[in-house]
Amino acid sequence: MVLNLLSKESGMLNEGVLSSSAAIEDSNLDLTLRPKRFNDFIGQDRIKENLHIYIKAAKKRGEPIDHVLFSGPPGLGKTTLSQIIASETNTAIRTTSGPILDKPADLAGILTNLQQGEILFIDEIHRLNTNVEEYLYSAMEDFSIDIIIDQGQKARSVKINLQRFTLIGATTREGLLTAPLRSRFGVLEKLEFYPWEDLYKIVCNSARKLAIPIEVKGAEAIAKRSRGTPRIANRFLRRIRDVAQVLGEDGKDVIDEKIALRGLEMLGVDENGLCEMDRKILQTVVKSGGGPIGLKTIAVSVNEQEDTIEEVYESFLIQRGYLEKTPRGRIATKQTYEHLGVHKQMPAQKKIFQ
Repeated sequence: MVLNLLSKESGMLNEGVLSSSAAIEDSNLDLTLRPKRFNDFIGQDRIKENLHIYIKAAKKRGEPIDHVLFSGPPGLGKTTLSQIIASETNTAIRTTSGPILDKPADLAGILTNLQQGEILFIDEIHRLNTNVEEYLYSAMEDFSIDIIIDQGQKARSVKINLQRFTLIGATTREGLLTAPLRSRFGVLEKLEFYPWEDLYKIVCNSARKLAIPIEVKGAEAIAKRSRGTPRIANRFLRRIRDVAQVLGEDGKDVIDEKIALRGLEMLGVDENGLCEMDRKILQTVVKSGGGPIGLKTIAVSVNEQEDTIEEVYESFLIQRGYLEKTPRGRIATKQTYEHLGVHKQMPAQKKIFQ
């Protein structure tokens, strides 16, 4: 069934009902929703403008674009932007990740197979093995690597020249990158959380691609609670689509405001976009007297890995003003107490002098 775009009379972004048998499988949705060009990529306008200029200048010189490092929390579009760069430059992209490259030979095999102008994308580049990372230094600067042949007294170093390529690294923990590696990137771009207005456009665009009927208020509710992250917004959209298909009134699987709020409640997401784990983290800090409290203590209390808390949850809580990060630990803010509806207790030492 052909679905129409925004209707002034009904306030619908998509009209009509799509049967579940015609829906695209979730396993393929990420590829379906991922933009292929800068014009299709919503948000991060400054970064898009910069990359467009860098690519255009590189094409004029007849050279590959300089090495690029994308940093920022998960789900903001680092991988997507890397693939868009490949599309805009009409070059192939080879994808790998830091933890997979265990030995220098693993990286050497990939580098020697790269053709002129191709892109090597390394996700979670901050998790590269130290020995592997050192191989990248000469590869990025001189487009050559030295490999050791034989062992013992017969060992000798052989220099292998590489085709000129572009390395694109993505990291959620830029602070863990070594200074020598970071300094070899010519383009450093940090992705920020999206305003809800951009997420609203993304939700509407994704709903259109997936032929999901959704109302304006429903899209707004999803966008405002998606933690400033497109990946989360698209995940919420797919799960709330399920709610609409099962619980929608009059057999219509339309995502209106009521269905959107019902689905978000089922997902444990509150009005400020905080999930159950966010609230557990904040409650742990508050129970400790508001902090400071160490990351290890928080991780044990909420039964979660330290890295996961720091990469997935903490950045959003700090950016939204719920936590403060100090050398002594994490501290709850006034906003945290207000959100949890808890009265801030004064330290016992201060009460003595009252």
